[in-house]
Amino acid sequence: MSRDQAAMGHDVTVLTVTDDDSLPRHEQRDGYTVVRRKPTVELLGNEISAGVAKFLRNADDFDVVHAHSHLYFSTNLAALKRRLGETPLAITNHGLYSQNAPEWLFDAYLKTVGRWTFNQADVVFCYTDEDRERVREFGVDSRIEVVPNGVDTERFTPDGPTSDLIDHDGPVVLFVGRLVEGKRPQDAVKAVSRVAEDMDVKLYVVGDGPMREELEEMSGEETVFLGQLPYDEMPAVYRAGDVLVLPSRAEGLPRTVLEGFASGVPVVASNLEHTKAVIQKGGQTVDVGNVDGYARAIQEVIDDRETRQVGRGVVVKTFQWKDTARTTTEILQAVSSA
Repeated sequence: MSRDQAAMGHDVTVLTVTDDDSLPRHEQRDGYTVVRRKPTVELLGNEISAGVAKFLRNADDFDVVHAHSHLYFSTNLAALKRRLGETPLAITNHGLYSQNAPEWLFDAYLKTVGRWTFNQADVVFCYTDEDRERVREFGVDSRIEVVPNGVDTERFTPDGPTSDLIDHDGPVVLFVGRLVEGKRPQDAVKAVSRVAEDMDVKLYVVGDGPMREELEEMSGEETVFLGQLPYDEMPAVYRAGDVLVLPSRAEGLPRTVLEGFASGVPVVASNLEHTKAVIQKGGQTVDVGNVDGYARAIQEVIDDRETRQVGRGVVVKTFQWKDTARTTTEILQAVSSA
């Protein structure tokens, strides 16, 4: 989004939190500015940064602030900044519930801090009509615009080279995401282990996180950990896959599902509101935590070659990234000039 908005002629600054000392505090990349601040403390997977608070306090020269997810402390701070100042605020909802805390806790959060945060926004972006209705149910009165998430279908395509990192001749299952409890990568490992009893299948895990050591200890030879890979390498990784598995406990509309579909890879994912609506006939959904169900679905999708092209058709028709970027930017421009 930032790259595309910069290409449109906008002056874009991305404020983010990281504890990676190898990265510069300020960086110019692809036409936009990246500002990095260190986390002060982490709570339920939410990095809280005094540096972000200081930056926002002094950020009066922007035409609009676009924050992502009401679940992040940085977005709560942006809402406070909007409450006390004049700079318009947009918030993109990436799913109402956190992957890192019980649902009852976030019900209480949504009815208090979450609702307040949303209601400070001049506009809230949701990916689906169902998502918009769920946000309204929690008493959010702000303007809500539905803009589907998107993927670059020219970059992510079934045609092209496959990754040299994946050299298995049999069926290849992919897990792409952070190795954290909310993503439930352990269910992918267990499910593929059961599938491996009947076919020569391998699971390639793309991503890193605090669960990696635990996952490596519980994995057999059928699981390969690739770590975090550069984004430019991901199209070739997806093309090498036969099925993408996403057993998360909570999700918005995951970019990984759209990227997999665009690459011609069917998806087996948790039976959640957003993923269920998108997957349609391009894969299968399974109840969260049902490892046996995941194993059956993975095997059935591998055996059903016709599902490979269904997902791409859905993405090309409805989830084009160029449409997402254009519509989002037009709404931000309107908000900033209101």
